[in-house]
Amino acid sequence: MSGIGVFICHCGSNIAGTVDVDELTEYASDLNGVTFATNYKYMCSDPGQELIKDSVEEQDLDSVVVAACSPRMHEETFQAVVEDAGLNPYRFQMANIREQCSWVHSDDMEKATEKAKHLVEMSVEKSRLSEDLEKTEVDVNSDALVIGGGIAGIQSALDLADQGKKVYLVEREPSIGGKMAQLDKTFPTLDCSSCILTPKMTDVARNPNIELLTYSEVEEVDGSVGDFEVKVKKKATYVDWDKCTACGDCAEACRRSGNVEDEFNEGLDNRGAIYTPFPQAVPAAYTIDSEVCISLEYDGTCTSCREVCELDAIDLDDEDEIVELNVGSIIVATGYDLMDPEKIYEYGYGKSKDIITNLELERIIDASGPTDGEIHRLSDGEDVESVTFILCVGSRDEELQSYCCRIGCMGALKHVHLLRDHLDEDVDINICYTDIRSFGKGYEEFYRRTRDLDVNFVRGRPSEVNVQEEKVELNVFDTTMDKLLQVESDLVVLVPALLPSEGTEELSRQLRITRSSDGFLQEAHPKLRPMDTFTNGIFIAGCCQGPKDIPDSVSQASGAAAKASTILSKDKLQSEATIASIDDDICSGCKMCISVCPYDAIEYNEEDEVAEITDVLCMGCGSCASLCPTGAIEHKGFKDEMLEAMIDAGLTEEEG
Repeated sequence: MSGIGVFICHCGSNIAGTVDVDELTEYASDLNGVTFATNYKYMCSDPGQELIKDSVEEQDLDSVVVAACSPRMHEETFQAVVEDAGLNPYRFQMANIREQCSWVHSDDMEKATEKAKHLVEMSVEKSRLSEDLEKTEVDVNSDALVIGGGIAGIQSALDLADQGKKVYLVEREPSIGGKMAQLDKTFPTLDCSSCILTPKMTDVARNPNIELLTYSEVEEVDGSVGDFEVKVKKKATYVDWDKCTACGDCAEACRRSGNVEDEFNEGLDNRGAIYTPFPQAVPAAYTIDSEVCISLEYDGTCTSCREVCELDAIDLDDEDEIVELNVGSIIVATGYDLMDPEKIYEYGYGKSKDIITNLELERIIDASGPTDGEIHRLSDGEDVESVTFILCVGSRDEELQSYCCRIGCMGALKHVHLLRDHLDEDVDINICYTDIRSFGKGYEEFYRRTRDLDVNFVRGRPSEVNVQEEKVELNVFDTTMDKLLQVESDLVVLVPALLPSEGTEELSRQLRITRSSDGFLQEAHPKLRPMDTFTNGIFIAGCCQGPKDIPDSVSQASGAAAKASTILSKDKLQSEATIASIDDDICSGCKMCISVCPYDAIEYNEEDEVAEITDVLCMGCGSCASLCPTGAIEHKGFKDEMLEAMIDAGLTEEEG
């Protein structure tokens, strides 16, 4: 006669030191449906696993209960053991008598043993009602989608392409490169940012396994891991990029030349209606801004760019295009935006041209920037005699962004080095800081080197920044000297908080992935699964997950590519079996389950007027089952009768 086998683990002294395993074994052997019970020192060891396999055959067991540690630790281990023994893996139940019992009741063996009895009995009751479940197999498309063309997206795309995977790289701007393309140097080595980034951008353009979709945005995402269906809108560029050689004749002829704010240079100079973001842009081609082009937006009579283009590359009849992609995995690397410092009115951003952000300073210092690398007061072009940095503008602020931006301190230290190279040695440089955070490899050494460059470190945030006729005046209380200081500067540099990039909220809805309280994309586990999301097959990399520097972004990007590759390298995937199911005879068609499903796994069947589960999309969260007013939805492996039996077994006689 087949029955249930109970296997109790000592876990060394982790369990046996608090729980009387012999008494627990004797108790388990008398439970309803149990035909065999034993204990062993380490049930997860090879001998312990062999004990389970042999017992299944010798004792003719049809279900197995292991009382040991957390299911998170070894549930999959024991499911594999049970399957090797010839049983369905879902005929296995696990009672957590370590984390939920011995570790929290280490001072009372009697009570710990009694609690362990209840936990084992609950698992036995569930095991009596368990049934065979089967996983669904899905075919895997080996192509990948990377959303975001900054350094993280570039690294992920290159890693996947090098493994022979077809990669679609989507970037909303006309060129890949992201924020890193705007930097002059990188800390702590002061390498030329373009010298590092540009070869990688070129590698992307040349790689036959990468299809670049720049000036494009994701419009819609359906499907699930192994078979995502994605619609991407390629915005009209009004230039045939196959013909364009980026000669620049069209930009010179444009009637709006010099009249449109240049986004790449942070609005510090202007471009025309037809432009390329920066000289090293990839793809190396021009784009027409339809919102400012005279011909496209207004009277349609301007043909200046078309007239000078000898290659006939201008196409003013170009239209947006929807590209449909089928991919097996998705990596999101959409980067960050800077907080608008105008939100902190006391710092005076927008009231004077001499109050700028750190990214604006990057463009000013860059030799290819709006001032050709010359640093002067933007208000009147006069020489700069003093510069003051204000760190943590909006970050580490409970009313704005409570988190640290992670790159602000090191970026300011880098700018000190660059300013010392560009300005006279007698120029005063001040840094108003909360704490200097130099957390990375070589960062503390870099900080020490910076302190030797005659920099005034003021520990405190300015209470107010006043714009005077010739100077910008700051009042700041230095907590180190316990003194209120009045500082005058020609240039004030604000270091704002980092925010999720524009469109992150909408993209998270399209992809059915969650965001954390700070608005960044939520990882599945901050330590164990930092690149995974709660939607299988979708991974995150770089600053879309949270503020980080370039090395960490690149590392995470390579990790995300490796994670995606494990999926893309398979022909088929098995979806989880413990998912929701709907009884059509009971379903009232109220659609309440559809409204709460975070994975869009439920659809409404108009013909039968009932809800239907898409098995491959369901992640078994149980939200629908808990809400269903008619009880039509049950969770496979956690049916109502199972849960009720476990509750009854868990209650003491007094409580019952």
